[in-house]
Amino acid sequence: MTEPEKHPAAIRREQADPSEQTRPLPWIVTMLLGAMAMWGAFYIVTTPFGEGSDVGDGRSASALAPPKVVHQGAAPAPDGQALYMARCSACHQANGQGVAGVFPPLAGSEWVLGPERVLVAALLHGISGEIEVRGAKYQGAMPSFAALSDAEIAAVATYIRSAWGNAASAVTAERVAQVRAATRDRAQPYEGGEALKASQQ
Repeated sequence: MTEPEKHPAAIRREQADPSEQTRPLPWIVTMLLGAMAMWGAFYIVTTPFGEGSDVGDGRSASALAPPKVVHQGAAPAPDGQALYMARCSACHQANGQGVAGVFPPLAGSEWVLGPERVLVAALLHGISGEIEVRGAKYQGAMPSFAALSDAEIAAVATYIRSAWGNAASAVTAERVAQVRAATRDRAQPYEGGEALKASQQ
């Protein structure tokens, strides 16, 4: 007698080995997939092909083109205030008041409000030595800004002659060019305010 025949009751009590079975999709999922497939086919069939891409949102091709930059030929005028803040405000301060005993003020300064050729010459060649401003004496050095263009010198001079309560006339690039030509032989800063004043008389 074989081993299974010896223990028939024990065999009957054992559960059958599990087996993998297929499980169909729920009917609602099947219907949803079918509806999506039908809608996709309908959309493809009814969508027109071959039209321009500029009709998607109603704008024309010209409206989508980047704006054209029109060059007028002349460069924009230099910003005198920006030049002052970049090159002069560290000493004379943003408010034009300078630093007492160290850097002279530009607000109300006789050197700023006086003859424009004096101011332009100072900007072009700088000053080294004593200068009296509004009754106070200053000993120091102002660098030359001759590397700036005539238009830039004019813009700075015009700004400081009209800012902080100053009300002097504007300085033109042509006037700067005249002073530059007249002082072209100078290679050193003016030796103080008196030398600057004397050179422009």
